[in-house]
Amino acid sequence: MNSENIQSSQQVYIRLLQYVQPHWKIFVLSVLGYLLYSGSQPLLAHVMGELTDAVYIQDPQAVYLIPLSLLGIYLVRGIGGFIGTYFLAKVSFTVVHTLRTEMFNKLVLLPNSYYEQTNSGNLISMITFNVAQVTGAATDAVKVIVREGITVIALLAFLFYTNWLLSLTFLAITPLIAFVVSYASKRFKKLSKKIQVTMGDITHISSEAINGYKEVKSFGGEKYEQVRFLAASKKNYRQNMKITMTSAINTPVLQMIVATALSLLVFLALSFLGDMQPAEFITYIVAAGLLPKPIRQLSEVNSTIQKGIAAAESVFMILDEKSEQDHGSYEVDSVKGRLEFKHVQFTYPQTEKVVISDLNLLIEPGQTVALVGRSGSGKSTLASLISRFYDIKQGEILLDGEALDHYTLKSLRKQISLVTQDVTLFNDTIEKNIAYGALSQHSRDEVIQAAESGYAMEFISEQSDAIETLVGEDGVLLSGGQRQRLAIARALLKNAPILILDEATSALDTESERKIQAALENVMKGRTTLVIAHRLSTIENADLIVVMDKGSIIEQGSHAELIAQNGFYSQLHKKEFDDNEEFVVDNPTG
Repeated sequence: MNSENIQSSQQVYIRLLQYVQPHWKIFVLSVLGYLLYSGSQPLLAHVMGELTDAVYIQDPQAVYLIPLSLLGIYLVRGIGGFIGTYFLAKVSFTVVHTLRTEMFNKLVLLPNSYYEQTNSGNLISMITFNVAQVTGAATDAVKVIVREGITVIALLAFLFYTNWLLSLTFLAITPLIAFVVSYASKRFKKLSKKIQVTMGDITHISSEAINGYKEVKSFGGEKYEQVRFLAASKKNYRQNMKITMTSAINTPVLQMIVATALSLLVFLALSFLGDMQPAEFITYIVAAGLLPKPIRQLSEVNSTIQKGIAAAESVFMILDEKSEQDHGSYEVDSVKGRLEFKHVQFTYPQTEKVVISDLNLLIEPGQTVALVGRSGSGKSTLASLISRFYDIKQGEILLDGEALDHYTLKSLRKQISLVTQDVTLFNDTIEKNIAYGALSQHSRDEVIQAAESGYAMEFISEQSDAIETLVGEDGVLLSGGQRQRLAIARALLKNAPILILDEATSALDTESERKIQAALENVMKGRTTLVIAHRLSTIENADLIVVMDKGSIIEQGSHAELIAQNGFYSQLHKKEFDDNEEFVVDNPTG
């Protein structure tokens, strides 16, 4: 199992480094820079040997040559270090940028079921924290591995060239170093994964508390949220301290191993100096003394690499997720809007509860059909199936006689304008929120026309920058009714042949709702409209009212027909009427 984990880590890191391939020329340039940098290390040891000779021999030329040689070595070292660091950073940050972009691009293509099974905090943490960990593995770690790795190789080659017998001492400690590094690697990776989980929890709790600040304050949840955040932060603190402890122990242990080998080497050199000249001896000792620093840095970078590998695994998991399935090939500019449901049955992914059961329904082009029923009866789910946010497992849904899954998703969703009770606005201008996404091709005049039709220009014209006013995160600077009118204006601008209104007027006051209803009645003409309403008074003029309960249709007909049946709809209508009467009695002044 351990070997499989190691192999998996290697595969992940190799996959990460494959992103370097398109930039191999710049990468080679950086390696050449580090070759200059690392090659200067043995030269420095050699100059120290020459300095020893100069002290004994009193060579007058050495007075000038040695200082100039030192200047030259450090100049080459500086140039090489700059070339290596700059161009490797360019490659590394490009890789991270590509990886982050691919990750985000993948996220927007994932199906609804993925978002329902993964909390938003963890996803945000992956894009921010996890990618930052990958940055370390792809930038700092690679820089240290290349620079210090070449330095160690250059110094070892120089030592073997100078005295291969003494240099065998360093080979003797190689298995011990490998064991320490291997043990630390496994622990670093294990702890890094736990840190990522705790960071996801921190982000998730923070996100919930910030987005739901009104509920937190209204229900006295401040202490509860503080305790939740404290627990998550403590977990993160403990895991970070564990990884710090491992790193803090790992480095001095390796240093002691290298120092022991170096001490043994000096002992052997002094005991069995033989024919070695003082200059040769000093050269050898200086070169050997330069080894501990790059070996220490290589050991410390192991922590960064393991963090990056653990982070890259989570990133690649998202990249390897299946995108929203789109096997359709049928495309059409505009449909007539005839919808037919045949024995449709639907169960949400990862659950066994049947939400829609053997449903049959025919909606003719241009009809306005209202769906009513208790909460959880399947109304909104049915609307989601039309847009193929979910795919059915049994039965068939036809649009103009063609099965929905035969359409390409782009072509299908082009035919549908959707307004839900949960309005989503973006931290941008009013204009860009109405003309969002594919609607951005519309002119400003068309946007204003849609806003007027949705009775949104009444409040837009009162804003400081009119249609260019920023609405804040999720439209926080607007009221619920204003946000909903912008969503309706967005749907009007799309001008699709099918209109789905999922409790689209629920956030409006009575006056606004009357205006919107008037606007919607005009918009509904000639369009197939599906209305999910919380107030029955708003759908009395619908061509067809479909009453749902527990995922099935229990009644359908016009308002008058259903009232005459004195069934479920009639009872709902009577209850709503009675509730309204009670409201009027309790509030005689209105």
